Amino acid sequence: MKEPKDRQFERSYQVNGTVLIVTIWVVLVLAGLALVFARSMRVAAIVAANHVASLEAECIAGGASEYIIAQLTTGTEDQTTTLMDSEPYKAIQVGQSYFWVLRSNLEDDEEFDYGLTDEAGKINLNSASLEMLLRLPGMTTELAASIIDWRDEDSEILAGGAENEYYLLQPEPYNCKNSAFETVDEILLVKGASEELLYGEDTNLNGILDDHENDADNSDPPDNRNGRLEPGFYDYVTVYSVEANVDSKGNQRLNINDPAARGQLESVLQEVVTEERSLEIMSLIPTRPSFDNVLDFYFRTALTFEEFAQIADRLTTSDEDTLPGLVSVNTASKEVLLCLPGLEEKDADAMLSYRDGNEQLNSIAWVTKVLDQEKATAIGSYITVRSFQYSADIVCLSGNGRAYKRYKAVFDTQDGAPRIVYWKSLTHSGWPLGREIVATLRKGQTLTKAIIGMN
Repeated sequence: MKEPKDRQFERSYQVNGTVLIVTIWVVLVLAGLALVFARSMRVAAIVAANHVASLEAECIAGGASEYIIAQLTTGTEDQTTTLMDSEPYKAIQVGQSYFWVLRSNLEDDEEFDYGLTDEAGKINLNSASLEMLLRLPGMTTELAASIIDWRDEDSEILAGGAENEYYLLQPEPYNCKNSAFETVDEILLVKGASEELLYGEDTNLNGILDDHENDADNSDPPDNRNGRLEPGFYDYVTVYSVEANVDSKGNQRLNINDPAARGQLESVLQEVVTEERSLEIMSLIPTRPSFDNVLDFYFRTALTFEEFAQIADRLTTSDEDTLPGLVSVNTASKEVLLCLPGLEEKDADAMLSYRDGNEQLNSIAWVTKVLDQEKATAIGSYITVRSFQYSADIVCLSGNGRAYKRYKAVFDTQDGAPRIVYWKSLTHSGWPLGREIVATLRKGQTLTKAIIGMN
């Protein structure tokens, strides 16, 4: 029996409707898969681009270190000030990318500063006396004593200090090192130390007052919201400063306290003064001399400034092959100068003023132009005008602004060819410069002098 036409139409409608619905679902599934795939591809592309940018920034960091080595190779000892100029280290373009060598601005916490930092212009944690450590900004009696106990080889405990008895009772016990500090950050292992004392409010170590460092307790670090950056003593200490006990030409220095060197000393004097004058000077030197340092020698032998300046670099009172921790009076900040024995604020100010107004500073003799005999002699064993170790805070940014890298490096030039003796990533500390730099590059624009000048 033939099916009615209306029944046939109804069945055809149902079949076609089912096909349409299935088709729609298939299209939706395919569209969804396409969207998921497209999103996955986009994410993969972004990840790949970010990875490439990260590798680019990493390569720029390596190039920046080679650039610094080249600068140190072409420089000389008496060009320390030139080596630390800011311009050669500010927004250096490499291809489409940039790098900066950032350093803390110890005079203005609102302006970025750039260039190398002379490690000899700091107090060395491994050689500074207790008195010198106590003069560091923010230093406590407990921490200063504990620093001495940490680095010395004995087990005697200074007042307020600590040895194994303290460290072995900690929740995660460890031994007192009884050996030299290898990095400045190692001080955080010492009794009484804290990030607040070491870094102060400048937790990202960029040397300026950032918004999060001036908002009280709203964000880390906690601060006093006084509109000024309250630093710790991180920028004033080092563990790297050391120099060979030789003159600027690499010749062994003459120990003026060695009675057997008397004849050599007279010969040195006769190179710069007449024979009669040399005999006059030698007559003032005891048979068994015991000069505290070369500045003590200068005053007690009545040398003129001009005479002493010509031979000061060739003299010493030590038989040691190396002299660790001498403070460069040519580059030390006021805070560091105030750590030297007996110096007061007026003395540090006078030294800075003389240093800024004179270019001939190639001998510690210039200190005698500023300080009296007592004060000059008191610091004579702790100072130098030579620099061999330089640190750099290298900040690298990819050309598209997608990635940055930041490293702290220390370069040693003692052997002639500069070499890296310390390399640590600071990328985790966050982008340290102005955000407009990153925003400009992410827009595909190049940095202008106006933007660079603002940072």
